Amino acid sequence: MPKINFQDKFAKFSEHWTPKVIAEMNDYQFKLVKVKGEFVWHNHSDTDEVFIVIEGCLKIELAEQTIEVNAGEMYVVPKGLQHKPYSDEECKILLVEPKGVVNTGEAEGELTASNDVWV
Repeated sequence: MPKINFQDKFAKFSEHWTPKVIAEMNDYQFKLVKVKGEFVWHNHSDTDEVFIVIEGCLKIELAEQTIEVNAGEMYVVPKGLQHKPYSDEECKILLVEPKGVVNTGEAEGELTASNDVWV
């Protein structure tokens, strides 16, 4: 398998809130996503969700607080916890999650992205 350059992969798409698979390891996928604006409140009842910020600043709103995650930082949202990610400016993120996870959890809607889209 060839090495993967995040910036090269980010350059291949421009849309926001549509994770793109760049690699798989066992039953996990590594996904790049560009975000800007607000997402939806949602949770993942069967898995934790990790946000690794490559560039920019991501905010994750929780019931009692808002977590700010900057470039070079990561945050793990425990499974079942309601959360709403958002970013004032474009933010580039690496997600690591089990294959088949729907980006909006059980809150399907217009921001629900197709799974297994590779870039």
